[in-house]
Amino acid sequence: MRNNIKKGLAVILMTALCGAILGGCTETSTEGNNESNVSVNSLVESSITEQSSTERGVFKIKADAAVSYLGPEGTYTEEAAKYFFKDTENFIPKKTVDEAIEEVKNGSADYAVIPQENTLGGAVINYVDALIRETDVYVVGEVIIPINQTLMGIEGAALADIKTVCSHVQGLTQSKTWRAANLSDAEEKEMDSTAAAASFVAESKDKTIAAVAAPGAAELYGLKVLAENVQISDTNKTRFYVLSNTKNEIGKRAVFIANCEADRIDDIIVDIHNSGFEMVTLHDRPDGTKLGSYNYVIETEADGISNEMVNKITSHSGVRFVGCFDLTEKTNN
Repeated sequence: MRNNIKKGLAVILMTALCGAILGGCTETSTEGNNESNVSVNSLVESSITEQSSTERGVFKIKADAAVSYLGPEGTYTEEAAKYFFKDTENFIPKKTVDEAIEEVKNGSADYAVIPQENTLGGAVINYVDALIRETDVYVVGEVIIPINQTLMGIEGAALADIKTVCSHVQGLTQSKTWRAANLSDAEEKEMDSTAAAASFVAESKDKTIAAVAAPGAAELYGLKVLAENVQISDTNKTRFYVLSNTKNEIGKRAVFIANCEADRIDDIIVDIHNSGFEMVTLHDRPDGTKLGSYNYVIETEADGISNEMVNKITSHSGVRFVGCFDLTEKTNN
């Protein structure tokens, strides 16, 4: 039996690389630690390319919503938040993801927008951990934006002057190849965010320090653009989760969080596949109890998610359903 499961797992993991964006789900009730009695109804597919600013699929955004996000102003998270919540003006920048989530938990914000994964840098592990820790917030949306990293310095600075490049760890990772070719002797300095790096450079008034940040940060902090598109690839993208303290009732994707030992995750994945889901992403983080025990964030999609499908996954001990949502993507065009 175990060998058959292992073989099935290999097939599923290959399938996960090429899943299509399909399906819809409605969650209306929960009961028990594993939420094994979730009620889910199939919905027709709806477009995510031509939508009003207050609707994503059939998810209705709360009017005049307050939205917290990882700040300061000028971050890619702010860009993602403003793209998703086009008709909202109440944006609340916070210093950390935990603080942004806390705004939702205490009712000061209706939604929080947090980064999850980048094409080049992979999962943003501390933000994945933040999602795992929270049992009272849910994923109600996902937005993907293109990342066009820009190198910027103070007025009067030139590329030849730069001795230190600062950015968020993702900005440093994404620009590593470009910097190796153009600023091979420059040191790295990790900052809390790309915008924090731009602010630091502006305040330093030092020609030898540059920041890798979003293009808009240059104007916001009064910096000079030294080089554009310093990321490794033009396909560089980051995806962000939109969180709420109430589960979204409708969506085309579903997220589960599983806490289990590594030798149990294959059984869960096999059931995900056999239930009719396709894998979108799978991130694992140690749960801190013992070697070989992890928390897994599992994003799935399907063409018509049903009650039975969700209940089969949450029937596994340690698995919880984190909500349904639709995908929204911004393009460079």
